[in-house]
Parts: sequence; structure tokens; C-alpha cells
Amino acid sequence: MNRRLLLAAGLSLLVSGCASVPVILAPQGSALAELEPLYLARADRQGLTIRVASNGCTRKEDFAFFVERKGEATSLAFGRKVLDPCRSFARGSTELTFSYGELGLNDQAAVFLLNPLVAGP
Repeated sequence: MNRRLLLAAGLSLLVSGCASVPVILAPQGSALAELEPLYLARADRQGLTIRVASNGCTRKEDFAFFVERKGEATSLAFGRKVLDPCRSFARGSTELTFSYGELGLNDQAAVFLLNPLVAGP
């Protein structure tokens, strides 16, 4: 009976440990691991709007972007430079709008967004 309790306790610890591990969207060390998961990406005439995770203090200045042009294809990626220092009990999000001028893009050009899209909080 003691072995069963030990096995049950070990199994519950293993399962609870897995539940607290963050989801890794790309292999460790990969350049893609540095990309910010996006809840939304929307392009309009003014620029590109993205929705990202936030505890209440996320700003545009906290993000870096990378633009790569290869022939007719333009790729864009966003990465977080500074973590959101605020503490919040509820997971939240915020929308950030970047003008095409800020991104160094033409508003008529097709852009391939490299960030992963995930379900919102």
C-alpha cells in the first residue's frame, strides 16, 4: 500500500510540474524562440496593429522589430526588449500600433509576419 501512495504522489508531482512549465513555441537557442507570440495582427492604411500579452505596463518602446527584404518579399518580426514589470492577477493584453513609416515599410507592400499567432488570454 505504501508503494501505491508513493507512486500516486510521484505521479501527481510530475503532472503538476508539467502544468507550470511555459509553452515553448520554438526550439531553445533558435532565433524563432525570441519572437513575441501575438494574439492579433491587423494591417490598415495607418499601419500594423498587434495585440500582445500585458500585465498593464507594456509599451511600444518595449519592442524591437526586424525587417528583411528579399526580392519582392518583405518579412517582419517583433521581439520584446523589456519584460512587463507590472504585477497583475488576471492575464491581459494590449494593442500596439506601428505606422508603416516607423517600420520602414511602404503601405502598399505585402508583408510576411514571422511571429506565431496564439489564442488570446
